[in-house]
Amino acid sequence: MKPTKMRNLMIYQATYQTKSKQLGSALSKDLHKKYGKRSVRVSEGDSVRIVRGEFKGVDGKVSKISIPKSSVAIEGVKKEKTKGDKFDVYIHTSNLVVTSLNTEDKWRIAKLEGKDPRKQPKVEKVKTETKSEPVKEVIKETKGAKKGKKEEVEK
Repeated sequence: MKPTKMRNLMIYQATYQTKSKQLGSALSKDLHKKYGKRSVRVSEGDSVRIVRGEFKGVDGKVSKISIPKSSVAIEGVKKEKTKGDKFDVYIHTSNLVVTSLNTEDKWRIAKLEGKDPRKQPKVEKVKTETKSEPVKEVIKETKGAKKGKKEEVEK
């Protein structure tokens, strides 16, 4: 296949899934040392620093992601229209450096650390009852083999 056709397939005619995978951004030096990876897919809640462009040097959290544009909107980065309305400016992910990660997604963190996310212990909430106290929620870790089982814990 000609290089021009291949380039068009990867950039302009790419599927939504392929475009989503291309939303990678470089990791900062300390995160690079910690995880041993140079780049990661940007997700909402990550803190980033803009490295190139009009807003160079600005730090902020990712508020929105636009997969068709391969860009992200960052809190605090806005432009003003002539009528006074403010709108989000979308910055391409290649112009960003991720300074801290959103750790809510345990699967993503396990992949970054090089662990198999399917074999990580799952955290389940188990309800317990005692005579004097109402229902309590206890967090208990279980292995992946015990999916869907609820265990009662007595004190």
